Amino acid sequence: MDEQVQRGKQWLETLLKLMNIPADVQLGRVEENDKQGVSCWLTIDEANLDQSQINALIGKKGDTIDAVQYLANSLLNIGLGDSAPCFFTVELNGYRIRRQAELVAIAQSAAARVRDTGIPEEIKYLSSVERRQIHSILESSDDLTTESQGNEPERRLIVKLR
Repeated sequence: MDEQVQRGKQWLETLLKLMNIPADVQLGRVEENDKQGVSCWLTIDEANLDQSQINALIGKKGDTIDAVQYLANSLLNIGLGDSAPCFFTVELNGYRIRRQAELVAIAQSAAARVRDTGIPEEIKYLSSVERRQIHSILESSDDLTTESQGNEPERRLIVKLR
């Protein structure tokens, strides 16, 4: 797994270099899960970046950093054979941590409204990764269920009573 993690770091550093972005990449949390593979955070060091470069790398509503993360996960897991995949989270300037807190708040708020009214709640404008995160946040609820409906880019998450 160390080899895959290092490959991810090198891939992201190369991509940044090709984008003329003067940033190093640090390895963050690396968690091994025997069944699902390895989860690894690749953190872009913003020390040499100005705010416009940070904003460009994150993109509007995180679309650029999400695209970079998607590419990393798609390209770096091709042709692994029997090897377990390595799932990369690309972080910059605390964006992922802040967004995770926002998603928890969105999920809790939707859950409270559904419990109060009994009416299903629709959450729009989430990426596929963010929809999966909200599914995970609410999956332990005994009284609620979640599902995704529609087609991209209009796909949305529905929270409803079981």
